[in-house]
Amino acid sequence: MEYISVKQYAEKFNISERTARNYCASGKIDGAYLVGKSWNIPADAVLPDRKKRAKISPLLSSLQEQKDGRIKGGIYHRVQIDLTYNSNHIEGSRLTHDQTRYIFETNTIGITDEAVKVDDIIETANHFRCIDCIIEQAGAKLTEAFIKQLHLILKSGTSDSRKPWFAVGDYKRLPNEVGGMETAAPSDVHRQIKELLQEYNAIKKHTLEDIIDFHQRFEAIHPFQDGNGRVGRLIMFKECLSAGIVPFIITGDLKMFYYRGLREWPRVKGFLLDTCLTAQDNFKALLNYFQIKYQH
Repeated sequence: MEYISVKQYAEKFNISERTARNYCASGKIDGAYLVGKSWNIPADAVLPDRKKRAKISPLLSSLQEQKDGRIKGGIYHRVQIDLTYNSNHIEGSRLTHDQTRYIFETNTIGITDEAVKVDDIIETANHFRCIDCIIEQAGAKLTEAFIKQLHLILKSGTSDSRKPWFAVGDYKRLPNEVGGMETAAPSDVHRQIKELLQEYNAIKKHTLEDIIDFHQRFEAIHPFQDGNGRVGRLIMFKECLSAGIVPFIITGDLKMFYYRGLREWPRVKGFLLDTCLTAQDNFKALLNYFQIKYQH
């Protein structure tokens, strides 16, 4: 597919570049995705109906405002630290919650008596950027390009990125498994992800169960060589924001229930659904603390 810049799109439809960027950020232009700080827009994209104004939740509005203003101590600050720490910790990172917070707040690791893996530090800093990305593109339709973009951001600069067989920002080249279970063959990943996205994007109004179902099927495909869990949980958070659903963070105490739920989902959906609802209740308590309204 051919893409054009914000400037080209604005000139094409005689609108301001700011308006064009706002259309992209609010998800009004299908297929538009962010690379660094620049939007790529499909060349055949049409002009959105200006009468239709995208409605966003109070949470998403707060996250966007606090991200842009770099406001400390609010919900954006807390999400960055808690989501990054817990998602990385599930995947084996040895950084503590305090170290994660310190990296976010000061861009330094601080003094530690124990050896710290460089990859843990890099992936922590990269995960902060991934969260910014999902906040910026919360309203955009989920696409392969966006999913690969998250992986590119997450794994850039890591030791994996220096391995000739590891595809950063692209699908796996070697077969892999998860939890002793087979996953999609490298040659079949594109087709399976494309079919999953077509089915998911055909749903007009996503429910929590739709988002969890996408997550389980995404993890079962396991499209990347590494980083699938973190990318998958970022997608869940983004899609909850997009649908106006209270998002959630899988914490360490829910890890084993989460893994069990993923395994059992095709047969018994209750295990994973209950785990996510518990995590959602925890996040609602956080919203109550920051006095952010949400739908009960």
